[in-house]
Amino acid sequence: MTEILKLLKNGNKPSLLAAFVNAFLGIIKGAAFFFTGNVAMFAEMMHSFGDSANQFFVYIGSALSKKAPTKQFPAGYGRIVNLVCLFAVIIVAILSYETIKEGWHHLLHPAIESKGIFIALGVLFIGIVLETAVLAKAAVEVLHEAGQEKAGLASISKAFGFLNRAKPATKLVFMEDLVATAGNILAFSAILIAHFTGWGQIEGLVSIIIGCMMFFVVGKVFLDNARGAIGETDQEMLNHIAHLVLDDPNIKDIVRLEVIKEGEFLHVELVAEANPELSLAFLDDVRDHLTEIILSQKGVTRVAILYDEDDGELTWVHVADRPPNLTIK
Repeated sequence: MTEILKLLKNGNKPSLLAAFVNAFLGIIKGAAFFFTGNVAMFAEMMHSFGDSANQFFVYIGSALSKKAPTKQFPAGYGRIVNLVCLFAVIIVAILSYETIKEGWHHLLHPAIESKGIFIALGVLFIGIVLETAVLAKAAVEVLHEAGQEKAGLASISKAFGFLNRAKPATKLVFMEDLVATAGNILAFSAILIAHFTGWGQIEGLVSIIIGCMMFFVVGKVFLDNARGAIGETDQEMLNHIAHLVLDDPNIKDIVRLEVIKEGEFLHVELVAEANPELSLAFLDDVRDHLTEIILSQKGVTRVAILYDEDDGELTWVHVADRPPNLTIK
């Protein structure tokens, strides 16, 4: 139990905050739907509860992924966060379907008049404020993980350029809350339009749009985490580490270099060619030096370095300079 509590303290904080915020919003939106019968409010209720469950699972997964390697799992538990994200999107997919189905029904058979417009608008306004705050927090975390400076509210727009460098949990929270904020604004607008124009079908149309946006997040998150669960190479870091290794005058060539994403972490495996006349003791010192340099790079938690005899031929070509049809040996 003590170990679990320690792990939970290191879980992804934005996802935990978003889980509580969305649970609260789901409850008040559910109450508003009960009193008003507004289908746009139903869509937002489903959206909030789906995001809450999703983000809570992601928080647990991000915490467990930091568990230290064991004899049974020597590579560690980093990919747990990817597996949890894959499970979490199933929940969102089901709720997305229900949201679209309810919206379609309302589009074909719109209610004559929604009740309690001020209740609905008040709840949605609270949702816009809270979701925007969580989105801003997630954006700041994205920039922090990418090594960038935060920029106040401009952090949200700035974060789009660095999403691919964010941790899986942070990226998921940012995307979900972006859609949630947009969904609140759409539902707010739909209720106003329906009230002043009498076009009741717009609430069903907005419900369908919100459900489709949820499906977009499902698809994006599924693809990203499926690659992570299989074991995706970080190409940018691979090229960077190759430069660091070849900057060492004792390394003549790289036979093989792998930089694999293990959840939020990177594992590096290197086979390098060295002068066969160098002593084992000297090469061991070189390995220690390279290991220290590589471990100092952001996200790298494990390094394995092996040597091969220099064959006098250069076989490694940097990723940025490699022709499309040339593979790394």
